[in-house]
Amino acid sequence: MKFVDEAIITVRSGDGGTGCTSFRRERYIERGGPDGGDGGDGGDVILKVDPNQRTLYDYRRQKIHKAKNGASGQGQQKHGKNGLNLTLALPPGTIVSNSDTAEIIIDLTDTSNEFIIAQGGMGGRGNKRFATSTNRAPRFSQPGIPGIELKLKLELKLLADVGLVGLPNAGKSTLISRMSSARPKIADYPFTTLTPILGMVESPFGEPFAVADIPGLIEGAHEGTGLGIDFLKHIERTGILVHLIDADQIDPDCPLVSFNLINNELSKYSRTLTKKDQIVVLNKIDLTDTNPKVEAFKQAIKNIQVLTLSAATGKGVNELIKLLSSKLTKS
Repeated sequence: MKFVDEAIITVRSGDGGTGCTSFRRERYIERGGPDGGDGGDGGDVILKVDPNQRTLYDYRRQKIHKAKNGASGQGQQKHGKNGLNLTLALPPGTIVSNSDTAEIIIDLTDTSNEFIIAQGGMGGRGNKRFATSTNRAPRFSQPGIPGIELKLKLELKLLADVGLVGLPNAGKSTLISRMSSARPKIADYPFTTLTPILGMVESPFGEPFAVADIPGLIEGAHEGTGLGIDFLKHIERTGILVHLIDADQIDPDCPLVSFNLINNELSKYSRTLTKKDQIVVLNKIDLTDTNPKVEAFKQAIKNIQVLTLSAATGKGVNELIKLLSSKLTKS
């Protein structure tokens, strides 16, 4: 299924049914009086979090969603049937806003979330309701109240505990495939990952945690260069960032070039990203001649913990998982 993280849809709750104007007509019964029933209420449009949903693809295809109308009332004081509610299942992390005003209505982060976005119209009252001691034969009833129509913008921001960031070809896809059961496309060219990948990692200290592999960032990502602008939002909710750097590409004379570039893009996109707990990981240490480059990087970067590993061989991956588990358990 194609990864889609934005969609604009129109929802409409059901109209209330019309109340009935009717009089009792039975043999041998004079002046039977009014017996028109009420119309049924229109169905609600309900938003519900479904943990099994991972994309907004279905809502890009179907843009109009309407609940059922309430049925009209009938004679003999028969109440019209209420319209069926319409429940829309959305992936966790979906932000729902008014498309016209950009006002956020609800942020669906809790898997137990269920929210009535558009309430159905109330059914009209039948003429039986209007009978009084002074007006025993009312010849009118109420129409149903129309439903509510809203144009909504759906925006998905993945819920993950850990986000992997780095330049293209840093080895993020290989690393997440080592850490979890996720199987992203892996190749030796830039921008192999075109959409965020979510993987669950078994924790040695507690519950499993989710890791998001974000497509590679390049200079100018916050302005739309490359793929970054489309997917930087997916790491806004992460608790920890793993900054993956290709050790083989480190220049011993200027070892922090890629590190500073990525952090600069994160800060320009959102200041909150720079405040997140960040673990720096040097990858591809299995390649020859990486030791002096790694040492140059460690000497240049101070007061920041640096891990080394080889995602290709698996060396050091377990140590990273244990560190992440420890930090997430404490948070």
